[in-house]
Amino acid sequence: QVQLVESGGGLVQPGGSLRLSCVASGNIFSIYRMGWYRQAPGKERELVATITDSGNTNYADSMKGRFTISRGNTKNTVYLQMNSLGPEDTAVYYCNALQRGPSPAAWGQGTLVIVSS
Repeated sequence: QVQLVESGGGLVQPGGSLRLSCVASGNIFSIYRMGWYRQAPGKERELVATITDSGNTNYADSMKGRFTISRGNTKNTVYLQMNSLGPEDTAVYYCNALQRGPSPAAWGQGTLVIVSS
């Protein structure tokens, strides 16, 4: 089992930046991909970005150029640097981890990001 804990959300003004963090614990050696998803009020959860254990990244089109996903040195931590934030980025941001074998995807509890003046 893998447990995920996100942090770094909060209130930010339009045009501002935030850095989200996600720390994985448990069977972290089974993880081959980590990522961020978000869910805005009244909308479905959507992909933000993912990063594999080999460092390959993937971004949703609307995040390219503004968001950067990266991993920490210990590889059980993943970050999401978000720049040029707008009100449309307001959402609960969830960390996700995919594991080798039959274990289902792991999800964190989410961290709320509000972009407002």
